[in-house]
Amino acid sequence: MAAADTTLGHPHFCVVTVLLIFLVCQSTANGGFSAKLIHRDSPNSPFYNHYKTPSKLKRPIFYQNSAQSQVRPDNGQYLMKLSIGNPRFDVYGIADTGSDLLWTQCAPCDGCYKQINPKFDPKQSSTYSDLSCDAQECKAIGTGTCSPQHTCSYSYAYGGGALTQGLLAKETITITSTSGEANSLKNIVFGCGHNNTGGFNENEMGIVGLGGGSLSLVSQLGPLVGGKKLSFCLVPFRTDPRVESKISFGEGSEVSGDGVVSTPLVSKEDKTPYFVTVEGISVGDKLVPFSSSGKVSKGNMFMDTGTPPTLLPQDFYDRLVAEVKNQIPMAPIENDPSLATQLCYNSKTNLEGPILTVHFEGADVKLTPTQTFISPRDEVFCLSAQNVTSDGGIYGNFFQSNLLIGYDLEKMVASFKPTDCTKE
Repeated sequence: MAAADTTLGHPHFCVVTVLLIFLVCQSTANGGFSAKLIHRDSPNSPFYNHYKTPSKLKRPIFYQNSAQSQVRPDNGQYLMKLSIGNPRFDVYGIADTGSDLLWTQCAPCDGCYKQINPKFDPKQSSTYSDLSCDAQECKAIGTGTCSPQHTCSYSYAYGGGALTQGLLAKETITITSTSGEANSLKNIVFGCGHNNTGGFNENEMGIVGLGGGSLSLVSQLGPLVGGKKLSFCLVPFRTDPRVESKISFGEGSEVSGDGVVSTPLVSKEDKTPYFVTVEGISVGDKLVPFSSSGKVSKGNMFMDTGTPPTLLPQDFYDRLVAEVKNQIPMAPIENDPSLATQLCYNSKTNLEGPILTVHFEGADVKLTPTQTFISPRDEVFCLSAQNVTSDGGIYGNFFQSNLLIGYDLEKMVASFKPTDCTKE
C-alpha cells in the first residue's frame, strides 16, 4: 500500500475487479525477528466461526531467538499480528512495505470504519503515552499538528483515498519468540487512529508500515534486532489456509544461498518506498522493454506488499499484454464487465505458460503462471498485472509470491531467491 505522498502516488487500495484472499509467507532466520502469517480461516486465527535505542549492555533476546507473531491474509492483504499496551491488546494490521506508519483504530472512534474486533482503548493501557508537539517523531511524520493539549495530532493519507487521523503516541509492543517467550519492546511510535476511512474491511484493525522511513516498524526495530533489514516469503494465491509463514527482521533475516539474485535499492527523496529499476519483462524468450525508447529511469517501480496486482505504465502494459496474448494459444475472455479490462482466460486449471522473466537491474527473476495468473472465480484465470497512467509502477504482491525476498536498508539492496513458500 503506497502512502499518498510517495513519488509515484499510486493507489494504496488499487481498484481490483477480482475478490482476493491471500496469505503472506515467510523466511526462517537463525537470528533476528520474525512475524508469523496465518490465513484468516486457519484454526489458529482469531477470526476462525521505541523508539528507544537500547543500551549496549541490554540487547534484546532477538539475537538468540527469532520472534514470531500470527498474521493472516484477508481480501488481498496480509494481516500481521502485534500486541500493544499493558495489558496486551492484539492488533491485526495490514503488513505494508509501501508505507511507514504503524497505526490502529482507537477508542473513542466516531469517525471509524466498521471493525469486528474491539478497538484499542489507550485509557486502559498503563504504558501508553501521547507524543508532544515538540517531539522529533511528530516532526518526522510531516503532517503533525498541535492539539489543544499540546499533543501531536497526525493525518496520514494513502493513494486510494484511505485516511487515518489521530494522535501520535508511544507504546509497548509485544511479540512472541520462537521459543514461546513474549518479548516486549518499549516506546514504539504508533498512530492511535480516531478517524479512519477508506477501503478497509471489518477484519483490518490498521496498518503495519514496513517501509524505509524513520517511523516504520523496520526502522524502529533496527537498533533492537541487529539492523534495518527484513525478509519474507509470500504464499501464492489460493494456498491451503492452514499453511503459515513468517516475516523476519534484523540479524539473520538476510537472503542467501544458491539461486539468490540482487538488485540495488534506489535512494530518492521519499525514503518510504523500496524503489527498484525494472528494465523490462521477457515473455518466454521475447523481451518487452520497459520503455519503447530504450531509456529507463532509475527506480522506476517500487515493491509493495500492500498492493495485490503489479501496476505498469500504460504503454509498457499494452506491449506486455500483446505479447502474452501472442504466446497463449486460446482466445481471451471478452466483454465481461466483472473483469473490466483485465486479460483473462477460461480454463479449469492455471495456464501452463508462458514464463515471465522480470529484468531488474542486475537480477533476472523468473515467474511462473502461479505468480502471474490468479483465479478470481472458478475456471477463470487473469494476468495479475494492470495498467496505470503514470511513468512508474508498483510491483505488487502477486508477482512477489513464492520468492524469498529481502531488503537490506544498510547495503541498499533487494534480494530474491526462488522458494516454495508453502514449505519454508
